[in-house]
Amino acid sequence: MLRENLKKEIDNLNSEQLKKIADFIASIKFQSRQVASSVPIWQKLTPAERAKEFREWVSQLPKSGVSLPDEALSRDSIYEE
Repeated sequence: MLRENLKKEIDNLNSEQLKKIADFIASIKFQSRQVASSVPIWQKLTPAERAKEFREWVSQLPKSGVSLPDEALSRDSIYEE
């Protein structure tokens, strides 16, 4: 019902009014894209998809094998005496 009524109203508009309607529609589409893009990816994905994305990210990290020495992880080495 609403769609038919809007179509009838649009048929009666002049070109300037149609341009304003087109601009308004473009604005609404832009706003909906902004809202969709502002949702964090972790809210869009299922837990399985998040796990897959995380594993893919980890697989791209450098595999140097270099690690910190045990002394660097010791609490005693953090504080000076």
